[in-house]
Amino acid sequence: MPLPLIYACSDSLGETAERVARAAASQYDKEEFNIIRVPYIRSEQQVADLVKKAKENNAMICYTIISPLLRRKLKELTADANVVVVDIIGPMLEGVGKLTSTDPTMKAGMIHQLDEEYFKRVEAIEFAVKFDDGKNPIGFLQADIVIVGVSRTSKTPLSMYLAHKRIKAANLPLVPEVSLPPELFQVPARKIVGLIIDPFKLNFIRSERLRSMGLDSNASYANIERINEELAYARGVMRRLHCPIIDVSAKAIEETANLVLEIVKRNKELYNE
Repeated sequence: MPLPLIYACSDSLGETAERVARAAASQYDKEEFNIIRVPYIRSEQQVADLVKKAKENNAMICYTIISPLLRRKLKELTADANVVVVDIIGPMLEGVGKLTSTDPTMKAGMIHQLDEEYFKRVEAIEFAVKFDDGKNPIGFLQADIVIVGVSRTSKTPLSMYLAHKRIKAANLPLVPEVSLPPELFQVPARKIVGLIIDPFKLNFIRSERLRSMGLDSNASYANIERINEELAYARGVMRRLHCPIIDVSAKAIEETANLVLEIVKRNKELYNE
């Protein structure tokens, strides 16, 4: 027997409609659904074809179509065909409209406009993934900022947060037994940030991490003496690098990121980077 079918359609990419459909379907965990995204609905003929398919397959339609003409057509045809239909964005448009005296643009895909800022953000995210955890030290020379610190000082989350601010961040874990890549010492000190943390705070974080993985929380990874050894080593490296240091013991990612953004901003102003 075929799975219940949902067409998630839009006059743009259709990602929002599909996500909402999947979120709703996930609540019915004893049932599987076939959710098909139908993007770029731009004509009445496409609407008619979609409704016909939905009727033939006993499917429902959900949509985030902006065009008033296509929205009216879809409502008319689904009503005539007795097809279940859900307007996802319409009620939100009406609700937001009550908060402002301005008119909506009624342009499809506004949230996905591929402008310069969008491409910069995507590029920075790809950069953060590619040069995460010291995977390829050559990335240090291309980064807006290089983040160094011992394990579990939130280097990766910080790099990703900065990427969403269009900052290319690479990061490197500092481990006493692992040699430092020579590329690190080719980066100007102003473009490196060291993260330090209270040893007892780090002990708690690492112990919880081990427990979540089903491992012994007393392993050397979370041993306070080992942690103090790593932190002493990390401070020594940061002194050699002459880089700014941020204590993340009591800081949220956003707070640390704001401090790093100030460093990047200052570099751009003073050194035209």
